[in-house]
Amino acid sequence: MSVLLALAASLSWGFADFGAGVAARRLHVVVVAGISQLAGLVVVGAIVLATADSMPSRDELAWAAFAGLVGLIGLAAFYRALAVGTMGVVGPITATASVVPVIYGLAHGERPSTIQTLGVGLAVVGVIAASLEHDSRHARRFGVGVGLALVAAASFGWALVGLSRAASGGTAWAVLTMRMAALPLLIIAALVIAPRPPRTSRGFGLLVGVGLADTGATLLYALASTRGLLSVVSVLASLYPIVIVVLARVLLSERIARPQLAGVAVALTGVTLISAG
Repeated sequence: MSVLLALAASLSWGFADFGAGVAARRLHVVVVAGISQLAGLVVVGAIVLATADSMPSRDELAWAAFAGLVGLIGLAAFYRALAVGTMGVVGPITATASVVPVIYGLAHGERPSTIQTLGVGLAVVGVIAASLEHDSRHARRFGVGVGLALVAAASFGWALVGLSRAASGGTAWAVLTMRMAALPLLIIAALVIAPRPPRTSRGFGLLVGVGLADTGATLLYALASTRGLLSVVSVLASLYPIVIVVLARVLLSERIARPQLAGVAVALTGVTLISAG
């Protein structure tokens, strides 16, 4: 079950990040992050009220707040990278975020099976290979986006760790605390930068959709982390760049080189081994 939940989270994150990348090319990153995060906060708040779960411990709330703050840093860097770089390149680079929770899980005593360990390695190598871009026309954009993507990767990695630690106190509470910790910073950023809001309902609707998909993915990952090994679940949930690559190719006609396709195949082979293990 943890494998299916993590893969579902990856799929949902892929759609959310693709939509955010499209929006970030027309709107300021603060608007994109602010509206999408607010939409997610409303939904997860309603879930907490409906389920009436007991409040988590102080440590679990602290881990969730940490995940929200470091995740916001990653989100800002990632959305900006998607805006200035090539989606099919920037997206896969951020998948290296899974290295952080893998190392954390192993350091805290997790021991995946041999097949799963091989699958984890293939999945990580696959998404890195999928980030390779050989079109010289995109060289400058790749150079600008790669630094931001690496910042996003490190931030997302620790956010995954923090969320997994907080999820034991309730997945909805963990995600709600994440959103509540991040929202004040977004409001401050909006007041300082004063970006323009979306002028059309279509743009607003896209950002709401991004927020719902992102929140759904976060809930799915949090639930998966309570049912499986962090070192395995985090890798599966970080395969969302494959979704971005496919959507960018189909909807934006971005070029996918053969090494990228090979990387996708390797990553999917890794998923198969993890599932088999």
